[in-house]
Amino acid sequence: MNLRITPLNIVGAVALGLVVVNLLSEKDNTPRHIDMSGFYLVILGCLILVTFITDLIFRFTLKDLKKIWIVESIFVVTTIILMLIIQKLA
Repeated sequence: MNLRITPLNIVGAVALGLVVVNLLSEKDNTPRHIDMSGFYLVILGCLILVTFITDLIFRFTLKDLKKIWIVESIFVVTTIILMLIIQKLA
């Protein structure tokens, strides 16, 4: 089995880790505690699903690992920029 780590795998792992930490942590009022409501956890779960499906699409269309890294990195950066623009407009 050929294990290939891609940028979307990293984004999905970080998002999954954030969901698990929020679900298993105690609810307290410490300054560094990130408290997410259930709605944001559902949105983050959808993000994990979308990154998984998008990563599979990129893996089937592109066979070279270097091209996958370039395309997925551009995809992640573009998505972050669009999210920031939409956040400023709303």
